[in-house]
Amino acid sequence: MAGFNPLLFCFALFSILVFSTAIDTIEPTQLVRDNESIVSAGEKFRLGFFSLGNSKNRYVGIWFNKISVLTAVWVANREIPLTDSSGVLTVTNQGLTVLNGNESVIWSSNSTRSSENLVAQLLDTGNLALRERNERDPQKYVWQSFDHPCDTLIAGMKLGRNNVTGINRYLSSWTSTDDPSRGNYTFELDPRGFPQLVGRKDSVEQYCSGPWNGLRFSGTPNLKPNPYYNYNFVFNQEEAYYAYELKDSSVATRLVINLNGDVQRFMWNDRNQEWTVYLKIQIDNCDKYASCGAYGRCRIDNSPQCGCLEKFEPRYQNEWDWADWSNGCVRRKPLDCQKGDSFLKYTDVKLPDTRNSWYDRSMSLEGCKMVCLRNCSCVAYTRLDISTGNGCLLWFGELIDIREYPENGQEIYVRLAASEVEKQCLSRRVLKAITTTNDDFQGRLNNGVEIAVKKLSKSSRQGIDEFKNEVLCIAKLQHRNLVKLLGCCIHVEKIGYMSPEYAIDGLFSVKSDVFSFGVLVLEIVSGKKNRGFYHQEHCLNLLGHAWKLHKEGRPLELMNECIRESCNLFEVLRSIHVGLLCVQQSPEDRPNMSTVVLMLSSEGELPQPKQPGFFTERNMFDTNSSLYDSASTNEITSTMVRPR
Repeated sequence: MAGFNPLLFCFALFSILVFSTAIDTIEPTQLVRDNESIVSAGEKFRLGFFSLGNSKNRYVGIWFNKISVLTAVWVANREIPLTDSSGVLTVTNQGLTVLNGNESVIWSSNSTRSSENLVAQLLDTGNLALRERNERDPQKYVWQSFDHPCDTLIAGMKLGRNNVTGINRYLSSWTSTDDPSRGNYTFELDPRGFPQLVGRKDSVEQYCSGPWNGLRFSGTPNLKPNPYYNYNFVFNQEEAYYAYELKDSSVATRLVINLNGDVQRFMWNDRNQEWTVYLKIQIDNCDKYASCGAYGRCRIDNSPQCGCLEKFEPRYQNEWDWADWSNGCVRRKPLDCQKGDSFLKYTDVKLPDTRNSWYDRSMSLEGCKMVCLRNCSCVAYTRLDISTGNGCLLWFGELIDIREYPENGQEIYVRLAASEVEKQCLSRRVLKAITTTNDDFQGRLNNGVEIAVKKLSKSSRQGIDEFKNEVLCIAKLQHRNLVKLLGCCIHVEKIGYMSPEYAIDGLFSVKSDVFSFGVLVLEIVSGKKNRGFYHQEHCLNLLGHAWKLHKEGRPLELMNECIRESCNLFEVLRSIHVGLLCVQQSPEDRPNMSTVVLMLSSEGELPQPKQPGFFTERNMFDTNSSLYDSASTNEITSTMVRPR
């Protein structure tokens, strides 16, 4: 063949082979010009020159290679654009460099060490790695783009800090859609206290994720296991960071901080050829940092959305009246660490800002409580890891940035005056007793089905025949707006203890339930049952014993010893007093239940009780007297009604 040169042919073939096998790598002698680019080995990402929107400025960056919409994930010269197409990208012994047409350096990787054997490789992860030619260990890269994010976090990148190298990897917004220079917003891991993700506008906090709880960040209830990616938070002596990895390499997703500072996850919809929002970090107005102030709690479905934590009140009520919640709330009763404080559990909340916190990875919840209780500066505690139940997290200083969630919220124990917590516990026990004296009940069967129960009241003036007719009528009716009748009980049992007027004369009223409730209150305080009560000094029942102690000025002797060390004496005295008002002999003297609830929840002066019902000494050997039985033992017959 005329003109054929075997040497030139071999050289040309060698060059083609080198180009095809090293298409993802920039050699020291190679220049990547404006109309050229390199592609990762799996053709997932491309590195080259591009423009944005209507701008004629040119940038060097990385974008998704197989997505029709140019989507940059990293920009080298984001602060100093090229103004024409004369720029080049090259590798020197100092690292990566972008030069303009005058060969002036407009961007450099600023590598910490130099070498004459450096190459730059675009990996299939989207990471541009500067390394020694024969070095493949990521820990020994000279420089990498993953350590210098812009506005985007892709799979394999770390959002956080390396305590050994001092590198802080954080996201920063663009200035506009056609200007990738650093905008006003950042999203980064704050290492103070227990680390958390914080969004800022300039230096002002806009959002706080709360601490990682073993499953997710406390303030990201919508971050859940999914079919597309796994996520994790790593926190050790060397580094702390959030990262995610794809489950399916064909999925294209990115986490972006937009021009307004909102952090969103996008998924590529190949059918519609567009990016769709998959997840938002900031969901609603309650995600605005400290929107309700210290000790305030935000609930988006409330109006107004801000309120104080239970046992707290607005610091300045007049400001709250004008929907200014910035100064937050204060405790209704001040702490008294020397005399002793306690903790109240709040549930279904986002944990507060942790920059003034302390943690221990192995401490139990009880140990956590003891450590907090002994330190007067500690204001709250909780479990560090809800996935294992291990660890302790303590807060010092005011609790800021709390919100309530309908799901995936957490619990936190907040320091309060001991009297506030004891009052809360006593109220819950008493109110629980109240629910057992009403005529309407709600319950759940063994199979989990919720049911409603209606008890026939004496005041209805209905007899057995009327009751049976009503049951049969309901059983025959079938309508989507009517609940289904599951069954009935012909022998209706009276819940609680019989009042004197019912036991003796058969008279029943709402005041009869008040009497029953009063007996339960005195039983709760004393820890003893009315039926079978025995005292070595007299033969009175529990009601008579309580009345005797009250008249003698010794009501606290009724209190059970097991609660003496932990109770609020004022609340115990008030409960005894209200209980005695409820069990007075005459129904007219007893308060109604709404007044009872008000008495228990307030601190106003109470009227003096009169003698209780059944105040007689009894023969302890007469066990057949119906007057002193504490509850009825009527036979219960359950009948299932089936419609025809």
